[in-house]
Amino acid sequence: MSHKPRHPLRVVESRRMTLVAATPELVQADLASRTDFGEAIGADVPEEWPPDLFDSMAMRVALQQLQDPAEHGWSLWYLLSKDQEAPKVLGICGFKGKPDRAGSVEIGYSVLRQFRIQGYATEAVARLVTWAFSHQNVVEVTAETLPHLRQSIRVMEKNGFSFRGPGSEYGVIRYALQRSGGR
Repeated sequence: MSHKPRHPLRVVESRRMTLVAATPELVQADLASRTDFGEAIGADVPEEWPPDLFDSMAMRVALQQLQDPAEHGWSLWYLLSKDQEAPKVLGICGFKGKPDRAGSVEIGYSVLRQFRIQGYATEAVARLVTWAFSHQNVVEVTAETLPHLRQSIRVMEKNGFSFRGPGSEYGVIRYALQRSGGR
């Protein structure tokens, strides 16, 4: 398999990963098959793909979101390993849309089970929080999870997020990180 993506992609680098911003073409390939997705993104796609919470319904929502060019970068980012000869897709991190009027964005993340508890989600969130705060209109990044998902909460805490109370749905809790130094 060739490990060069079919189209130029928007990427940001972290220490151990390349984060690739989803495009309509990437999401369509992801929905089509692991083979199509691997060719489109230029990486090996594990058999266990996709990670928890990113089923075809979530991907279709992302595809709809990405029809608006202003949403590019404010949707999903695929996490690709750097430490192997051939890049491997590890998981997904991303935003639930561009910043709202108050300058808040919500981030989410999921890593394939075999790559959990290795710091990938923490590293991806750190990198995308930095990316979000590089935009002047972003003053807050939030995240929501269930109270029993200790690993998810730990990712937020390691990135400086603070508990803020109930989330947007019953049983969900919310964490937030403010831009340091204000606007």
